[in-house]
Amino acid sequence: MPVLLPSSATAEAHAMVSVSSSIARPSSLRLLPLPAPRFPPVASKCFFHCAASGTTTRVCELKIWMLEKLKWRKNFRTHGWEKKPRMLQVQDSVEETTSNSEVAESSPPNVQTIIPKYLESSIESSSSSAYGNSVDRAPSLCIAVVGATGELARNKIFPALFALYYSGFLPEENMFLAYYGVLLSLLFCHSETLVFWLPSKTLLALMVGLNVGIFGYSRKDLSDEDLRNIVAATLTCRVDHHENCGDKLDAFLDRTYHINGGFNNKDGMKKLNRRMEQIEGEHEANRIFYLSVPQEALLDVSVSLADNSQTKRGWNRIIIEKPFGFDALSSYKLTQCFLSKFQEKQLYRIDHRLGKDLIENITVLRFSNLVFEPLWSRTYIKNVQVIFSEECGMEAQGRYFGHYGVIRDIVHSHILQTIALFAMEPPVSLDGEDIRNEKVKVLRSIRELNLDDVVLGQYKNSADKSSCYMNSLTPTFFAAALYIDNARWDGVPFLVKTGVGLIKHRQIIAVLLLDQVEIRIQFHHVPGNLYRERICHNIDLTTNELILRDQPDEAILLKVNNKVPGLGLQLDASELNLLYRDKYNVEVPDSYEHLLLDVIDGDNHLFMRSDELEAAWNILTPILDKIEENTVVPELYEIGGRGPVGAYYLGANHGVRWADD
Repeated sequence: MPVLLPSSATAEAHAMVSVSSSIARPSSLRLLPLPAPRFPPVASKCFFHCAASGTTTRVCELKIWMLEKLKWRKNFRTHGWEKKPRMLQVQDSVEETTSNSEVAESSPPNVQTIIPKYLESSIESSSSSAYGNSVDRAPSLCIAVVGATGELARNKIFPALFALYYSGFLPEENMFLAYYGVLLSLLFCHSETLVFWLPSKTLLALMVGLNVGIFGYSRKDLSDEDLRNIVAATLTCRVDHHENCGDKLDAFLDRTYHINGGFNNKDGMKKLNRRMEQIEGEHEANRIFYLSVPQEALLDVSVSLADNSQTKRGWNRIIIEKPFGFDALSSYKLTQCFLSKFQEKQLYRIDHRLGKDLIENITVLRFSNLVFEPLWSRTYIKNVQVIFSEECGMEAQGRYFGHYGVIRDIVHSHILQTIALFAMEPPVSLDGEDIRNEKVKVLRSIRELNLDDVVLGQYKNSADKSSCYMNSLTPTFFAAALYIDNARWDGVPFLVKTGVGLIKHRQIIAVLLLDQVEIRIQFHHVPGNLYRERICHNIDLTTNELILRDQPDEAILLKVNNKVPGLGLQLDASELNLLYRDKYNVEVPDSYEHLLLDVIDGDNHLFMRSDELEAAWNILTPILDKIEENTVVPELYEIGGRGPVGAYYLGANHGVRWADD
């Protein structure tokens, strides 16, 4: 049966025919015709879709060559010419690795091994790469989630990693390895015996084909399959990511492994290191460790990790969940312990709320729009309000009444980091260190808080109409007036209000916010306003405002005054709005996806540096000390309200009308 060849394979096919016809056969042997293959013609069925240019043609050529070898080897075996397969060693030229005596016994004379020229160089590259030599391969990436069976890992971290994998942000297999791995599997499918052998180095390179590995580390006795079942229960494809979702999900789970660390983290981290090395081979390798563990276990885990699980053939990055200590002293001790084992550039202190698009929009809106940058100072801005409300769920109750409180959980990182990004001077560049240098200047310039500038609250337990503060004084509401003592913001109050179960303002029906944050910039009144008499009696209602709103109704709003259509001259305050759901027909990625991608890329501008951490604690520790001394008693408030009444008077004392009043 004729075999159709691509044009680029013609020369090599002629070479195979000429060599094959020159093979000497015993005189007593009659040449038998080869049986027809049990599979379709090669050229018409070579449908492989790869990214490399000319891949389809090369796959066809290689497959044709392999099948020709298969026919001759099968003929040799039928007549007893060859008892053992011969190993091939690919060097500058193709040679047989067996001794002369072995060749004489096991193979017919004058038999030569034929390998297409493009395959010679590829196999040589693969063979050398298995032992760490120079090769054009992207570094592998291993991501370990320590505390893999916890709620955070199951509901947030693993889904975020899968979303990144699906979207192509995690390393894929090496093109060469995946390319020839498919071909080897093809031979296995179409022949009872594999008759084409590669050297052991090449086989090792073919087997080490994964460029990414996801590792779950816990104390539970689970198999890889057990962890995959746990993870699979929380993985879904986003609305705009449904193509090949099942295939991608299976591929992701195949790269997920479990490590039983037991109760000795030193031994557990050694096991993790050995398992990672199996994925990495001898190539360049990078590692990320996500420490999703309780505060009391953080030091033991981090020290064991530093001593036993870091790679020496790439970078290591450590993700640490908040809270970063409980006060200035405990945070300092924790930081010193980390810096004794890691470099500052390795540490990524994560607050998932900083991964919201709103946070990135603060700097984009200011530094990329000429209309706003000149206004960003005390000359034009009267006050800034940062309003945050979290859903009143069991998770929030567990954090707040577990002695963390709203100050440690939200204010210390999320609120202060938001203010720092908003108020910082223009950085030298968008490099993470340049941005963090400017943020820490803002934090160090914030005036020390007094009790008169702070309102603490605690919501009532609606289940039995009794107050939770009978058993705990941990606040669930925090409001404060902050001042930044520098030339740009001198005298401008930054009012903060954050808590659990606050009402969503500007709605007729009370709706509880679901982790929503809003930043309102109120500008000064127009000096000598010509239209003052045409404005309603309360001039504050016509103040220009720039509003940045986060999920679930992402928007940028600009409040301006305009003329009402019709006869006469009547002014009205209206909003120019950019609603994300109307403008952009895409699903907004989860904040964990954003921040994990930043860690992979080495972008650390949304992660707190040690000096930022210290400056933030210096602002809040005096208030925390007063709470610990029972000097301050939180004011009670109802779920679905605007918080304690004291917050209203706080705004009035600083000449600010809250946006939700």
